[in-house]
Formats: sequence, C-alpha cells, structure tokens
Amino acid sequence: MSELCIMVAPNGARRTKADHPAIPLSADELAETADACRAAGAGAIHLHVRDAQLVHSLDADTYRTAIDAIQSACPDIAIQTTTEAAGLFDVDQQISAVRALRPACLSFSLAELLREGEAKAEAFLAWAAENGIGIQFILYDIEQIAIMRRMLDAGTLHAPDRPRLIIVVGRYATTQDSSVEEFDALHDALVATDLHREAIWMTCAFGRGEMVCLERAIELGGHARVGFENAIADANGKLARDNAERVRLVAALASKHGRPLAGPAGSAKVLGRLSDTAIV
Repeated sequence: MSELCIMVAPNGARRTKADHPAIPLSADELAETADACRAAGAGAIHLHVRDAQLVHSLDADTYRTAIDAIQSACPDIAIQTTTEAAGLFDVDQQISAVRALRPACLSFSLAELLREGEAKAEAFLAWAAENGIGIQFILYDIEQIAIMRRMLDAGTLHAPDRPRLIIVVGRYATTQDSSVEEFDALHDALVATDLHREAIWMTCAFGRGEMVCLERAIELGGHARVGFENAIADANGKLARDNAERVRLVAALASKHGRPLAGPAGSAKVLGRLSDTAIV
C-alpha cells in the first residue's frame, strides 16, 4: 500500500483553551505540539495563527513567527498554512495574505476562492503555480467536487500535475459530528468524477466520527488530517489528552491497514509543494 501522510491540525480558527486546555495558540505552543506530533507519526502540520487577542489571523509576520518557532523545534515537519476566512476576511484579503507570506503549501476552500468569480480565482491560481506554491483545495460537498472536476478539465486550476484536495466530513452537520455515511457519499462523488485517481486526496472529519471516517479513508487509499481543529474527544465523548494522542491513533490505523507513514518530504509532496522558492 502507498505511504500515508498524517497531517495534524492542532487548533483551527475558533477553538480556545476554554474548549480544551491543550489547544496550542502561541508560537511556542505550536512548536511544542509540532514536535510531539512529528514523534507520534505526523509528517505535516496544518497551521492557524492568532493575533494578540487570540483571534484568527492571516497576518504574514504572525505566521513567520510561528513558522520560525516550529522549524526551530521540529526542522523537518512539512508546514501548510491556512487561508480560512472564518467570517473575518474576504477573498481579496485572503489572496493578499498569501502573496505577502508566499508559503510553500497552503489550503484554500474552493467555495471561498470562487466567491467573486472564476476569473479572480484563476488569476490567483496561475500566480501561485508560477511561484511554486502548492495548494490543497478544501471541498465540503458533492457540488464542489463537481466544480473541481470541471475546472480541472478546463485547465483553470493551473495544477502542474495532480490536484491536491481534502474532503471535509461533518463540518456543517447539525451537531458537527461526522458519519461514515457522509464520507462514503463524498468518496462516491470522487469516484464518479475519477478524482479518486487523478487527484491526491485527503480527508478530515469533525466530531466524534473522526476516527471511523479516517479509517475508511485510509482503507481506500486517501490521506488523513487529524487534530483538535476537527475533534477533541473520542467516539464516546472522552476528551483526548493532546493532539499527539490523536495522531498516534491514526498511526495505529495506518499500521492496521498496511500503510507505512510518509515522512516530511513525502508529506510535502502530498500537499503539493512545487519548489523551494517559497518560504517554508
């Protein structure tokens, strides 16, 4: 079986220490978490940063501070930054933030990227490809999977090889608890569009269904994003100790299904890193 990239998403845009005391928010806490999760089997970290008031931020300098701390503590982990709007940023601000930071790998919600039309999105995607920035597209539903297929066929993704995507399970469910049935519906759409073969795909799943959905993705050849952005408790509601504990659970599932773990270099390829011209 192919290598499995485990990417840890340790905090997200909204959760605070009131949700779980082990949520890492500062640069030093993120660095410590990255190091612990790398030891547990993660090859990559999906990075959110906060401003001085602990509000979700896309500020380039704040990102650089966190990235420097992570690279000092854990030099080889692959780093993916977020462009998440979280109700705070419009698409111009999201794009400007990427241009200011120039990360090697980032995630971008396809729906958010297309909010002001395909022309603006395509111009950004062409610039990103020219500058060696790997993009993982976030897809929340079957319609977005169909749009991804159409844009790939039209050449407007400007993907240099296979597109990278992550299907999100449970984010907008009533309880924000994912289910394997929802995962299967999204995966069926990938198969129907042949994106399960043409793309390099990953799954994240929210709430108590996180592990059952990730195990299904591992069985089917996908990659896995895990961590406190998505779930802080197990299927029975027991709080996890920390992000590394969640990573270890996915690593055990990988072993169960014969999937060796990808290291940082392999994980960077899964995330779409194109060159060394970007900053991380």
